[in-house]
Amino acid sequence: MIKNLKPQRLLSANYRQLQTPATEISSFETEISSNDYICSLCRQNLFREAIHAFDFIQSKTRFHLNPTTYTHLISACSSLRLLKFGRIVHHHMVKSNFQPDIILQNHVLNMYGKCGSPEDARNVFDKMVARNLVSWTSIIAGYSQNRREIEAIDLYFHMRRSGILPDHFTFGNMLRVCSGLNDIELGRQFHAAVIKSEYGLERIAQNALVAMYTKFNRIDDALVLFDRISEKDTVLWGSMVGGLAQQGCPVEALQLFKEMLSVDGLFPNEFIFSSAFSACSSLFQLEYGKQLHSLSIKFGLGGDVFAGCSLSNFYAKCGSLYSAKMAFIQIQNPDLVAWNAITAGFAYSGDVNEAMECFSRMRHSGFIPNEITILGLLTSPSTLTQGQQVHCYVIKTGFNLDVRICNTLLTMYAKCSDLSKVFHLLEEMKNAVDLVSWNAVLTACLQHNQVNDVFRLLKFMHSSQYKPDEITVCIVLGACSSLASLKMGSQVHVYVMKSGLETEILVANGLIDMYTKCGALESARNLFEAMRSPDVVSWSSLIVAYAQFGYGDEALELFATMRSLGTKPNHVTYVGVLSACSRVGYIEEAFHHYRTMEADYGITPTKEHCSCIVDLLARSGRLEEAEKFINQMQFHPDSIIWKTLLAACATQKNVKIGKRAADGILKLDPSSSAAHVLLCNIYASTGSWEDVATMRTLMRSRNVRKVPGISWIELRDQVHAFMVEDRSHPKISEIYMVLGELQLHMFEAGYVPN
Repeated sequence: MIKNLKPQRLLSANYRQLQTPATEISSFETEISSNDYICSLCRQNLFREAIHAFDFIQSKTRFHLNPTTYTHLISACSSLRLLKFGRIVHHHMVKSNFQPDIILQNHVLNMYGKCGSPEDARNVFDKMVARNLVSWTSIIAGYSQNRREIEAIDLYFHMRRSGILPDHFTFGNMLRVCSGLNDIELGRQFHAAVIKSEYGLERIAQNALVAMYTKFNRIDDALVLFDRISEKDTVLWGSMVGGLAQQGCPVEALQLFKEMLSVDGLFPNEFIFSSAFSACSSLFQLEYGKQLHSLSIKFGLGGDVFAGCSLSNFYAKCGSLYSAKMAFIQIQNPDLVAWNAITAGFAYSGDVNEAMECFSRMRHSGFIPNEITILGLLTSPSTLTQGQQVHCYVIKTGFNLDVRICNTLLTMYAKCSDLSKVFHLLEEMKNAVDLVSWNAVLTACLQHNQVNDVFRLLKFMHSSQYKPDEITVCIVLGACSSLASLKMGSQVHVYVMKSGLETEILVANGLIDMYTKCGALESARNLFEAMRSPDVVSWSSLIVAYAQFGYGDEALELFATMRSLGTKPNHVTYVGVLSACSRVGYIEEAFHHYRTMEADYGITPTKEHCSCIVDLLARSGRLEEAEKFINQMQFHPDSIIWKTLLAACATQKNVKIGKRAADGILKLDPSSSAAHVLLCNIYASTGSWEDVATMRTLMRSRNVRKVPGISWIELRDQVHAFMVEDRSHPKISEIYMVLGELQLHMFEAGYVPN
């Protein structure tokens, strides 16, 4: 799909060569008229035209510009984020040999900060003879906007030592610094400073506080502040709606958006609509998003770049690719962000070919892809060939030096089942490998059942500068669970305690899952009891484990305790509850939970829940009811549901229903050995030997073979595996000798084999 992937050196839209404006010559007849003309253009927000005029004046005339004109030009470069022309205007001003006042110097500081060059801003700041509060606030803002939070904090305290007190603009910037550092304690200190100052009621400070708490995911604190503010402006509503949407509260975000619409005199802007579209994307609410789309058009934002990006991305994520295209086409002058949004949207929805096509069109439109573009393409469920094409482009353009892109490449190759390429790429990264890289490779090994490689790589990781974090520990615990290696899992638990990771809820849940899968229910329960605040995953893991091991009553008691403590169950919890009812034969209670889980908690029954009900009825001997339940389900039964019914038919020797269950399996999987073997056993148990012979002939003709069972045991750091009729173990003679002794004891105890 990617044709001629060669690095392009086209200039982006913001940096294309400026052309000489077609203006009236009379506008440049005198020095005064020239200055007035540029100022007039800037007042009309015709910033590009103003810069064109400046370019004409400096190249074709010897006119001098006055301070007001310089101020307007610097502001124009700031608005357009044109660092190159901002430097040209500043250099022209310095060469003119007039002394700029502090107002003009502050504008220059602001321009350099917004254009992404805090170093230039600092050079100007250090040369200023006199500085006021605006000067300090501008330089602090420049560092804050460019993710240089530590320098911003140093400048703030330097300002305080100079005897200058902050105002609401300064506080607003410092609260954004706290958000950038993710430092909640520092944020609270500045919150206290705002309250102590006279600026606690200023909207800028209030908006910054609400935005800070939402970024910290302190939604309750943000809502308390929001509710206390009597006069809310559009910016405040936007901060709250956006914060809720970004922090996983899409329903609340849309409710607040609806509340805003009822406030007289307030109208949502493009940023608020963008947050609302993002909330709809999270909920996959296509119809509601269409209504918001219509509303945005009514407010005149149908062609806005910012709202259009989120709208196009929303349609793509909801699978409405045609609408996504149409929304993108409506954007007036789409920028690189818009192209990235539509490309990532198609990639996310699985339409990789369309994503690649957008990528090519974007490049031919004169835009140079950035790391966001590449990350959007690589996170898509691409084929290996397409992923390799993007990888080639990454190497050609030098993006392979970006560790984030390399880590995404690792994940892409893992998804495409090319584990050898994952190891090769990890070797190529060498010194660029970080903790995310290690975790990506470990995850790839676990996903491809290369458990030994997980432990091998873990040793290499220990010898590097990076030590396992909570993500690494959970991956390793998953490897222990897949091997049912209690000893190895216990060693990981010891490491967790030594490294102080036991307080991480993710790690604690991983340990509970490992212990339950290794059969150590008591250890899992002890760990659960030691947790301060177990979440729904903690409760669900233990409930499912008790149900699987036959402790149905204990599982149901845990479920009752969980609900009494106010923890809302999820669909996994109800799988455990229904399985528990099945193990102990509580038919009425199971159906009560099955019927009420949607009304009580909004959990729609899935195939897993239906499979539990089928298992419950089948275990109770109610095969007809189980079959009727299957036929009345809202979705088509899968092979697991049919196998559950077929296994029960084999136990109860029900040939009639068993044949129908086997037919259901074979329609989905004609090569299923389980269906053939179980049906064959049913015939044998009822003495239908002709049918047994027919089934075995059919199995041979279809080349269907029963997958042999396997068991293993870990002894002295070695895993011993055994298959049916397996005699490959070096100590097989001693094993069969002990097995014979056990059989004698069993027969003496009265055991009769089935």
